[in-house]
Amino acid sequence: MELHGKVILITGAKGGLGTFVTNSFLEAGAQVFGVSRSIAGSDFLHPNFSAIAAELSDGDRARQVADTVVNKAGRIDGLVHLVGAFAGGKSVAETDDATFDKMLDLNLRSAFHVIQAVLPIMQAQGSGRIVAIGSKAAVEPAAMAGVYAASKAALVSLIRTVARENADQHMSANVVLPGTMDTPANRAADPNADFSKWVHPCQVAKLLVHLVSDQASQVSGAVIPIYGGEA
Repeated sequence: MELHGKVILITGAKGGLGTFVTNSFLEAGAQVFGVSRSIAGSDFLHPNFSAIAAELSDGDRARQVADTVVNKAGRIDGLVHLVGAFAGGKSVAETDDATFDKMLDLNLRSAFHVIQAVLPIMQAQGSGRIVAIGSKAAVEPAAMAGVYAASKAALVSLIRTVARENADQHMSANVVLPGTMDTPANRAADPNADFSKWVHPCQVAKLLVHLVSDQASQVSGAVIPIYGGEA
């Protein structure tokens, strides 16, 4: 119960990775506020779970989410940002504006808005942990997925900047870079792959719990790979 008494805000709390992460934080004793477009209290039948059905499409909505958590729990000890998506299959020259905007919205802007919303709260507390999910592609881009890789690389830069700007505030900010994760959606998209080489979401979830715990208080600005058998 290494997070007993901690208030954790998880964005993208429901889904292939989100379900594992939310359950892991609940098992660690945290009071969890889970955010997703379509989420309900019945998705996680646990007394320490509260659902917030919302989007993070702009700063006002992100601040409303943060205010909801503070009004109910009094503080935010950790932000775990899982929101993200993949779009690829075309070269940079062939990528349309809609795909470019989608990758920036889901992989960068949502993170910027929610981080900006929680930072004043954590700064006033004098403590806080921020951790985000990036991608191996942020540091090892592949052909035909340029805007995805670029948006994830921008996320890495954002998190590291937040870490430096708050180094004297007893706060930390880190980003985890998984390889391909073993989720139902990824299996459906690539049914002939060797799933044994993919990263299991439970491994990512346990790492996130550790990074938010007091045991990792001196870890900040880290870019942590978790590639599974793809390394």
